[in-house]
Amino acid sequence: MSLAQISAAATSPPKPTRPTANFLPTIWGDQFLKDDSEFKKFDPATQEEHEQLKEEVKRKIIDSTDHKPLQKLNLIDTIQKLCLAYNFEGEIEDALQKIYRDCDTDHYNDLQTVSMYFRLLRQQGIRVSCDVFKKFKDDDGKFKSSMINDVQGMLDLYEAAHFAIHGEDILNEALAFTTTHLKSMVSCVRPELAEKINHTLRFPIRKSVLRIEARFFMSTYPRDDSHDKTLLKFAKLDYNILQVSHQKQLSEILRWWKTSGYTKKLPYIRDRTAEIYFWMLGVFFEPKYAYGIRKLTEAFALQTLLDDTYDSYGTLEELTVFTEAIRRWDIAATDTLPDYMKFIYKTIFDILGAIEEDTIREGRPYSISYPKKLVQSVVEAYYTEAVWFNSGYFPSFEEYMNVAMETGSCRFQMSIAFIALCAREEDLEWLCSVQKIVIAANLMARLLDDIASHRFEQKRGHIPSAVECYMKQHGVSEEETIRVLLEQVADVWKDVNEAMLKPTAVPMTLLERIFNYCCTLDFIYGDHRDNDGLTDSTKIKDQVASLLRDPML
Repeated sequence: MSLAQISAAATSPPKPTRPTANFLPTIWGDQFLKDDSEFKKFDPATQEEHEQLKEEVKRKIIDSTDHKPLQKLNLIDTIQKLCLAYNFEGEIEDALQKIYRDCDTDHYNDLQTVSMYFRLLRQQGIRVSCDVFKKFKDDDGKFKSSMINDVQGMLDLYEAAHFAIHGEDILNEALAFTTTHLKSMVSCVRPELAEKINHTLRFPIRKSVLRIEARFFMSTYPRDDSHDKTLLKFAKLDYNILQVSHQKQLSEILRWWKTSGYTKKLPYIRDRTAEIYFWMLGVFFEPKYAYGIRKLTEAFALQTLLDDTYDSYGTLEELTVFTEAIRRWDIAATDTLPDYMKFIYKTIFDILGAIEEDTIREGRPYSISYPKKLVQSVVEAYYTEAVWFNSGYFPSFEEYMNVAMETGSCRFQMSIAFIALCAREEDLEWLCSVQKIVIAANLMARLLDDIASHRFEQKRGHIPSAVECYMKQHGVSEEETIRVLLEQVADVWKDVNEAMLKPTAVPMTLLERIFNYCCTLDFIYGDHRDNDGLTDSTKIKDQVASLLRDPML
């Protein structure tokens, strides 16, 4: 080393210590990045077959009004499980409303029919009473032991119980009763039924991601000797056509991501574009919502790089300057930032600026002010956490949750979804006010995330999570803490269920985005105790591949 180099080294400031997480690189490489010529083409004859099958299924729904209630309900239930309901929204609404008007449940004593009746009507937002289950109790007020022999009925009652709202004790009892007995059945039934029971226990319909569950159902439905071949044929074709549409959009997003140079300019971030797109398909998947899928994916990618910058790379000095720039919301503030943060700051303005241009052109100039304010709120919460970490501060559970509920970013992401659906100004105001379903989504995001990732984060250096804060404050074990936190999650699901019953505070189409988001949280974070499915994408790689790569055969 020369004297000049020695002198420069002696006078240069030391490199800052950064809390780098060393996230694993993407597991997909460029396999989802394709040219148009590489995507499967559906010839006119296939497209015509798709339309013919669609019309045939539509006739089945309309004609089913002449069938017995269980037959009608089974048909609609199967269509929904195959993720075909988006093609027949009006027909299904009419059929279920007719069942609600005409069906006298006093005449039906089988558990399967009553449970399916209750679930499908509640799923449609109809306020059917849980008293329909009183007939299945004995003189002591307990569920009849004879029900245990009706496995399908028990599965249907288990599914129905997940639609409970606060104060419906009979559904709480039904959930405990069916869970206990279904678990005990697993070792005593044939393998195919054991698989069905285990899958239902882990993925109840109310909390399931539609496209993922449709794939599983299509693989098991043919085992039913009475399965509808027309429905199954249409479901597979519809699935594959929609999959190609999603593949094309993902390829476009990946090209944007790669061209923009995110991983080169910000090498510390999680490169999870395919996983984020997969996640957003849980919120939107229908072709008519292609714009929403794209914009929500971009917004979620933005939130992820902000999260990783505050959580896994930025120094407190840098984060202080960046937070102040966000408060100012002035592109001129870019000049005050370190080079890598200039890129992030510009990204925020580019993504939200493009949405702003679209909404102004469509005559909705009020829209963009909401996600701007919400980004600022998220950044302020990130900054508070960074200050805590750098000072070694250990917050109480309540103090932590007040801040961490905001870093879940649900409200920001849903503002993008609302805008994509042309929400009115009063709808956006509603989203930004105190609403139980939004609080529930934020709480789920935070608690499920913390339960899944707290061990990984504490190993690398991180502020105490909800798990650590609760354990310290209450002097209980990790196992007991997780049990309590999961009970809180289960409790707020009742707020979600209540919000989805008609009449709703805002259009159902908007509420469905929040509801769908809650379902995706359960999938991405549920059942993981050593990391979440976004940070460690190997945990969800099979589902990503099935949804975005492998056609249904």
